[in-house]
Amino acid sequence: MNCVIFGAGGWGTAMAIHLARQGHTVTLVPRRVEQAVLLATTRENKDYLPGHRLDDSIQIGLEPLPALMDVELIFLACPSKGLPELLRQIGPSVSTSTARLAISLCKGLDLSTLRRPTELMAAAFGPIPVATLSGPSNADEVARAQPTALVLAAEKNDENLKEVQAAISGPTLRAYTSSDLAGVEIGGTLKNVYALGAGLCDGLGLGSNAKAALLTRSLQEMSRLGEAVGGRAETFLGLGGVGDLMATAHGAWSRNRALGEQIAKDPKGALAALATRREAVEGHRAAEALSKLARQRGIDAPILFCLHAILYEGLDPRAGVAALMTRDLRTEA
Repeated sequence: MNCVIFGAGGWGTAMAIHLARQGHTVTLVPRRVEQAVLLATTRENKDYLPGHRLDDSIQIGLEPLPALMDVELIFLACPSKGLPELLRQIGPSVSTSTARLAISLCKGLDLSTLRRPTELMAAAFGPIPVATLSGPSNADEVARAQPTALVLAAEKNDENLKEVQAAISGPTLRAYTSSDLAGVEIGGTLKNVYALGAGLCDGLGLGSNAKAALLTRSLQEMSRLGEAVGGRAETFLGLGGVGDLMATAHGAWSRNRALGEQIAKDPKGALAALATRREAVEGHRAAEALSKLARQRGIDAPILFCLHAILYEGLDPRAGVAALMTRDLRTEA
């Protein structure tokens, strides 16, 4: 298939390498022209995914619109905060394109509208169906052809989705389909927030008991929030829920886990350094959007609210843990 990937961070680059390995025609379109020139010249993404050569068959797009000619699959791999601007640029062209499916690789909510990536995409792309690809997926491991399993979710688990599933799956990457689009997207957004909490446990030296308890209760909270926005409970026991959460909460490569660990040791310094980071740490921004969503809908989410207070209200991490441990006793549910 003719595939176009918008966004040449680590995940977008890894997906380009994987799809080219599958024999597809791939065009990778960076956000910045200077990055496109560098990728075309060096055939390596030294800023976001060093050590992986881009196959000569991977085309580097200098402009978004020419890349959409005769496109079949579109992947959006930009940070969630950059998605609205990207959609403004390409929305009209995508809506009249030959694309069979537009797939979000983004994980986050729009801060102003609290809409999920595919909701924004559907509004911009008109008749082009949308989906999300999510799950435990470290970019370096995908690029190295390490075994990976993901979930491809759309509102309709139809023949088109199954054909795309077959196209992107291969010996090293297996895609499962789902019709729980809302659940998979919320799971992929929340896991970054709770992985940040797991990093706090690591940084504070709280031990395995505390980290396991936090993640277990976080999964319950994830399911409760997900169901409130239309997701299904069973989704959060799959790749798009617990699978993604465990990988991001334990992986040494996880930016969200690492940020939590840094905040535990130096809250002000770690949060101040976010402004100068090259790569997005989605959990920080997602905590703000999801807290707003939970409060609007009256959802009980004490872990999410605690993490939001640490990130945005200056709550001391140890005081936050103490507050969670001294909540009113209750039956586990």
